[in-house]
Amino acid sequence: MDHEEHEPKLFSLSEAETARRHVEPLLIEAMEGNREMEALDEKLSAISNRILIMGGITIDYEVAARVRAAHNRTIAKVREALEQIHAIGCVVKDLESGLVDFPAVLKNEEVYLCWRLGEDRIRFYHRQDEGFSRRKPIDPEDTGPSHPIQ
Repeated sequence: MDHEEHEPKLFSLSEAETARRHVEPLLIEAMEGNREMEALDEKLSAISNRILIMGGITIDYEVAARVRAAHNRTIAKVREALEQIHAIGCVVKDLESGLVDFPAVLKNEEVYLCWRLGEDRIRFYHRQDEGFSRRKPIDPEDTGPSHPIQ
């Protein structure tokens, strides 16, 4: 493994904004896939329960195989979208709400620039040991030349 695999990418605010525009459709794809996967999980669970209770009698195995194949395709789709997001350097914090963090440095402290699907741009940050509930608005001075978000 090379050095870059151990060091997270650090974004400036403008780099994070550019990345956000690339991440947004991938995030939507992963979120939709996650919802599909939950529905397919319920179908597979119902099939499993029926097999458990009835010993496999009256199970339509063709339907079960189609549901399993759809489930596997959906898992692969979600995994691929998440891998692409992570390859950009972002951290998906909550797939259900569409919460994504962008590692950055602000006033010599490593922070996360914080964005949630539905927000028009990145407006918040929080320390890396804090979460969404502790996010703070980005101070316009922090984006200027004397104290840039790095």
